[in-house]
Amino acid sequence: MVYPANSPRPLRVLYSGSVKPGDYEEGVSIRASQLREELEQHNYRYYVLNAPTIDDAEYDRLLRELIQLEEEYPEFATPDSPTQRVGAAPQEGFTKIEHHTQMLSLANAFDESELFSFHKRVTSLLELEAIDYVTELKIDGLAVSLTYQDGSLLKGATRGNGIVGEDVTANLRTIRAIPLRLRQTSDHPRLIEIRGEAYLPISAFTSLNQERIEKGEAAFANPRNAAAGALRELDPRMTASRPLSFFGYAIGRIEWNRPALQTQVEVLDILREWGFPVNQHLRHWRKIEDVIEYCKSWQDQRDSLDYEIDGIVIKVNRLDFQERLGVVGRDPRWAVSYKFPGRVATTRLKEIRINVGRTGALNPYAVLEPVQLGGVTIKTATLHNEDDIRRKDIREGDLVVIKRAGDVIPQVIGPVREKRTGQERRFSYPSRCPVCKGAVIREKEGILAYCSNRQCPAQRLEALKHFVSQGAMDIRGLGPQKLAKLVETGLVSSPADLYRLTAKELEDLPGFKEKSSQNLLNSLEASKERGVERVLFSLGIRHIGESVAQLLMRHFQTIDSLFNAREEEILSVPGVGPEIAASIRTYFENKANRQFIDDLKEIGLRMELAGGEIESGGNLSGKTFVVTGTLRNFTRKGIKEFIDQRGGKVTSSVTSKTDFLVVGGDPGSKLQKARSLGIQIIGEDELIEAGEGVEKRK
Repeated sequence: MVYPANSPRPLRVLYSGSVKPGDYEEGVSIRASQLREELEQHNYRYYVLNAPTIDDAEYDRLLRELIQLEEEYPEFATPDSPTQRVGAAPQEGFTKIEHHTQMLSLANAFDESELFSFHKRVTSLLELEAIDYVTELKIDGLAVSLTYQDGSLLKGATRGNGIVGEDVTANLRTIRAIPLRLRQTSDHPRLIEIRGEAYLPISAFTSLNQERIEKGEAAFANPRNAAAGALRELDPRMTASRPLSFFGYAIGRIEWNRPALQTQVEVLDILREWGFPVNQHLRHWRKIEDVIEYCKSWQDQRDSLDYEIDGIVIKVNRLDFQERLGVVGRDPRWAVSYKFPGRVATTRLKEIRINVGRTGALNPYAVLEPVQLGGVTIKTATLHNEDDIRRKDIREGDLVVIKRAGDVIPQVIGPVREKRTGQERRFSYPSRCPVCKGAVIREKEGILAYCSNRQCPAQRLEALKHFVSQGAMDIRGLGPQKLAKLVETGLVSSPADLYRLTAKELEDLPGFKEKSSQNLLNSLEASKERGVERVLFSLGIRHIGESVAQLLMRHFQTIDSLFNAREEEILSVPGVGPEIAASIRTYFENKANRQFIDDLKEIGLRMELAGGEIESGGNLSGKTFVVTGTLRNFTRKGIKEFIDQRGGKVTSSVTSKTDFLVVGGDPGSKLQKARSLGIQIIGEDELIEAGEGVEKRK
């Protein structure tokens, strides 16, 4: 038999006398082409139309099929294949690349009067009384340039100095929102340079920082820094492991035979047609007064977005007017950025303390006089590391400026030096662990410091906190105080000891009553079926977050296979770099760690992938949910997992495509928007009732 071109999955076949040599390969070529087209269509529907038709699991299945085909038949692979998004081999460094046209910066306006001044200059230079403007949200990411030749992505570069940037093509290829080939291929330009912003969504930034903190690594200051770090990774597989996204907003050089575009609105429309995500909040205006009101309105709305914005960009709509107005230095006369006021506060830094993480990392933090910032009372703030404290010359007793980095994590920007009294104290990093007095060692060129004592009580306690946390083994009823009490009494020194606890031992401890003790034992028993990905994450191996644990277990299937794998094989897993691979080998080479895993096996924790998969179908299948307000039954991560596992999808913003708004206590502005759009509004109980009984095993 011949492999048919429309078969859902290619299979190797034995040729019979009636089959011509090459028939099978032709079918493979056709199937690979079909998969490439289908995957790019799904990317377009997800990132541009915001109307996906398949879930992530089905997308991944199609991508795995294409990867398998191209590995077995590399002659059928193409440079614009979606498989290029998984990341290429590590690079030696970044070469310089010259932009076809200069990448401009923007002059800033900080208040209403400066926007009126901009408008007056524009109308005066053009000798007009009125002018059309377009406004676009100013995404707080990294400006990049994408060059397409004959419809395929040829080069991608950072802004650099506006004239020359760094060639980060391999990293930009990993961003699914960036088309590897332009849509409408019969009508694309011979050469075109697209300008846009690469960014990291806030939800992804929060998860990434949580993983880094749990692994003993310094948190990123804000989404922009995290995105910049991802784009400048020498290993594109590391870039691929971070869910960067992209918005297109301009065209640099263009070579085609069609009439020239007339307006900025036309530019954004054709970018969307070619497959680029364009921010949905662009607006067209005929009065500067309306532009100003719109800019001011976004100062309060910005919290409703899942990406950072730091202002609004105002552009003259007509492109011929833009050309007439020209450029001064690096700033165009035809555009200006209205900048939002910064979210900062000033307070007193009372002292600097050290927190010892589960990996032994010594993480400094500032204890502050409480201050209100963005509706939240801030009492502590991150200081990142010793070098950060020294570079900023931060001292105990300083009056300091703090900022909510990414509007989430408070950080100390720096001291107000002119307010110093001479009583401030320089901070000395300890040479001994503040908990166990073990020696402090420094790694990574001295940036991070670690307690060298693996038996440090603080490390043991933090490791236990990590093991029982929701993303790991999810053992309910074990808060920090109860865990500390178990460690203090000697009942628990490692996570394996938790499973050996008896009801009698628990009931003899203060704070453990008969019912709560039994609930804890039930939760421990239930955790044995959590899944091998969670077991791997719960081990606390440095650099192994939830997503990396999932990648590794999908590849190796069992903990034993990972334990026996060579470092080169671990490196072959997409999204796994040298640092992760080395960390895994170091962990498994430790006899105490191997004994710990043997203990968990004996206890009955799952050490291999389950035979079945959770079905994506169910009462929530294909439905889109937005959540607002304070929840009673779920954390934000928990409700997302509940909906995801039952076939639904959670998004951050209410749109016409939202099916349900799940409302908790004290809902925000999303409730009013949902009502105005006629979106169905439900509570947590209704959601639980709708989702019950949906999760089944194949």
